[in-house]
Amino acid sequence: MTEPSAVGRDPEAVSKFVEGFAAQLVEAGMQRMAARVFAALLASDSGAMTSAELGEQLQVSPAAVSGAVRYLAQVHMVSREREPGSRRERYRVHSDQWYEALTSRDAVLKRWEHTLREGVDSLGMTSPGGQRIAETLAFFEYLQGELGQLMERWREHRDKTFGQG
Repeated sequence: MTEPSAVGRDPEAVSKFVEGFAAQLVEAGMQRMAARVFAALLASDSGAMTSAELGEQLQVSPAAVSGAVRYLAQVHMVSREREPGSRRERYRVHSDQWYEALTSRDAVLKRWEHTLREGVDSLGMTSPGGQRIAETLAFFEYLQGELGQLMERWREHRDKTFGQG
């Protein structure tokens, strides 16, 4: 059940890329199956596959694919869509998945900043722990401020390099 547009590609080379990139994502902290599913979607010509197609390509069960997709959807790296006239879902990776994944961290950073601010208040700025927490807070505040500008520059660069997306 190979994806139609993949005809003519070397399945072994594709598999080698998928497993190699997935291994690097795992080293960076991503769950193993989620990394494999993400890499397979990223490498697919259409950017979308069904659970059965992913299971066949990766030689895993539908349950393994389902759990991986659930995680990837939560971190905004894939989306689910229904096939027209079918109950079957396709899972899609978008060209801006890195952008979406990073910008979705905005709410997390804000929660961390709030908690870190409470930590500084609780421990006091003069204590060694309070100073470490204050520096961590300053880092996340800085990151938060730069992230919006960085993402805007990325959109401009992407549009120049790949055309309006």
